[in-house]
This record gives sequence, structure tokens and C-alpha cells, in this order.
Amino acid sequence: MAERSRYETILTEKRDGVLWISLNRPHRMNACNLDLVEEMSTALDEAEADSEVRCVVLRGEGDRAFSVGADLTIFVGLDPEMAIAVSRKGQRLMDKIEASSKPFIAAIHGFCLGGGLEMAMACDFRVAEESAQFGSPEINLGIIPGWGGTQRLSKFVGLAKAKELVFLGDRVDAGEALRLGLVHKVVPVGKLQEEAGALAERLAAGPPVALRVAKRAMNFGTQLTLEEGLNMEAESFGVLANTEDIVEGISAFFEKRKPKFKGE
Repeated sequence: MAERSRYETILTEKRDGVLWISLNRPHRMNACNLDLVEEMSTALDEAEADSEVRCVVLRGEGDRAFSVGADLTIFVGLDPEMAIAVSRKGQRLMDKIEASSKPFIAAIHGFCLGGGLEMAMACDFRVAEESAQFGSPEINLGIIPGWGGTQRLSKFVGLAKAKELVFLGDRVDAGEALRLGLVHKVVPVGKLQEEAGALAERLAAGPPVALRVAKRAMNFGTQLTLEEGLNMEAESFGVLANTEDIVEGISAFFEKRKPKFKGE
């Protein structure tokens, strides 16, 4: 049974263990104003506390864009102190996505630019329609990516290509994004929700505790030395040995059936 709630700038729907969050400013190509950032943050807090939510999918309303990034009205009259605060606010939202115990999928169509790309990069998976375009065009406004783009982009495409995209403000299409490793899969127009939904269902059926510790070990362990990362992996492995899910997974294997993980 689907559960829906409505904010001013986003839409949420919970269905079969999957929370769908839609950026709901199609008249502005889902540009992110500060209200949207605040509402997204609240929705993510609620998702994190909801044991029924096993996976989160982010998408954009309308037929033109996932998101074109920050709403430019944010920048009118900014002084340096205010600009830092805006940057920190957006960074905290992206960090919240990356640090969440739930797997996140970005379902991308149309334009995915600036802050929209930064939001997508914070997710664990990115599925894109063939029509999608990606870029960091902030340099054309005399600014730089401020919600994590200067840091995360090079981890996906390498420093040289990241500098090209940020310094020149160029865009890449979905095919090039796939080649660069910026997205995981490209699907025909009209198939995005189906593909993202199928992936979300697989993740929602997985063992929540194991997914949580795997996400943490992979996202943050790579920032450590190899020895420190291996220690984190071993400790995480040890945590899982005390769960009911490991018993269910092994039992299901020997009984030749699909496991039913409870997240316990």
C-alpha cells in the first residue's frame, strides 16, 4: 500500500519498502531553492528513522530535468558570509544522502546540472535516460560548484576530466556519462521509472544491516589508509555475524529459497 505526503517543493511516496522523493519545481526545471534543501533534509531524516524504508529513489518532476541545480535567486545579494552558509547548507544535504544507512538511487532524465549533479553524485546508484545531460556550468556564472562538486566529481571521472568539466562548464550526454563511470546504466526514454523501480526493489529485498555497513565501509573506508580500511571491513564483518539476517541468508541458501531479511 502506497503512503503519500506532500511538501511545498518535493513529493514523497512510500511503496513496498521504497521511498520515492520527487523534486517538485518543474516550472523552474527543479532548481533547488533553500526551501527545497530544507524539505529534502527533513524527508531524509524521516526516511532514516523509518525501518520500513529500505531504499530511496530521487527523481525530478516534469519532462525537462532531474534538476538544473541551485535556483539562481539564492545568489542575489549574497555577501561572503552568506555564501559560505548557502554552500554549507547544500553540502550537509549531500553528506546526509551519502551517510544514510539506506541505499539511494538517482533516476535522471533531462538536465542534471550543477547542484542536481552534486545531488546525484551523493547517491549510490545513478540510472539515466538516453536524453539526460550532465554538467557543472557554475563557472559560466563566475562561481564554482559549492555543494560537493569540486570534491566528488574527480572521484567518478578522474581529476583531469573533472577539471575539464568544471573549468570549461561543458556538458556530457548520457552515453559519455556512462563511459566515464558517472552513471551506472542508461535506459531508453520512457523506461526510467521501470528500471529505477526494479533496482530499488532488489535493494529493498536485500539485508538492511549488511547494506548499511557495506555502504559505510565503501564510502568512508576509501578515505582511510588500506590498513585502516581493512580494519573497518573486518569490524563491519564482525557486526554482521551477530544478526538474524546472516542466519536467514545461510538457511535460505541451503534450503534453495529466496531469503526474507528483516534487518535484525
